[in-house]
Amino acid sequence: MWSGFVASDGSLTLDTVAALGDPLILRTFGTTLWLSAITALGGAVLGAFVCYALIGVRSDGPLRSTVDAISGVLAQFGGVMLAFAFVATIGIQGFVTVLLRDSLGIDIFADGVWLYEAPGLILPYLYFQVPLMIIVFLPALEGLKTQWAEANATLGGTRATFWWRIGLPVLAPSFIGSLLLLFANAFSSYATAAALTSQGQSIVPLQIRAALTSETVLGRENLAGALALGMIVVMAIVMGLYALVQRRAARWQR
Repeated sequence: MWSGFVASDGSLTLDTVAALGDPLILRTFGTTLWLSAITALGGAVLGAFVCYALIGVRSDGPLRSTVDAISGVLAQFGGVMLAFAFVATIGIQGFVTVLLRDSLGIDIFADGVWLYEAPGLILPYLYFQVPLMIIVFLPALEGLKTQWAEANATLGGTRATFWWRIGLPVLAPSFIGSLLLLFANAFSSYATAAALTSQGQSIVPLQIRAALTSETVLGRENLAGALALGMIVVMAIVMGLYALVQRRAARWQR
């Protein structure tokens, strides 16, 4: 990060940091933020529905144990292995792609090779975002006290009333915190994107790699340090918000 403030002769400079205002760099940050937001929101919503479906399941039962084990594995399943799995399944010559094209005449790549561009990273990212959401949000959902539901029923409230006036307000900080955590996870992901989009620098981590492997980028030295600084600023903001939200969520977990 600090190399972004150092010129080629070792003196301090802000010229490299000023490269963050370059249209190409801004577009790369915009793509990364967009990809992170989409996959974080999608993973949070899908994961929350899975958590809701697990309400009432015994925590030591076989179904819960299976879901916990699968989520723990898939949340860490990324990188080249995940990229290869998607290429083999829905790549240009993937099993599903060939099956749809030969059997039904459906060509999922008729509009371009989207899997190897930034939009194609959405599905692979969701593959590990949803399990991560299950891991971090399920404990919050289980933290809803049965006494609250009983009090709501005693006062004549319906199930919808319970969720609208009690459940959702209590879970909102935990959900937002999980959403921010998923955003940070996607924003910092590198290996899967590097394996799928090796010919482009559509997101910031790949742009940093390009800056490190080339002598100069856009005529500026140490651009990788400036890009890393930009990522750290974004991550600091996200994690700061996450800490604030978690502090509020902890009030209901006592």
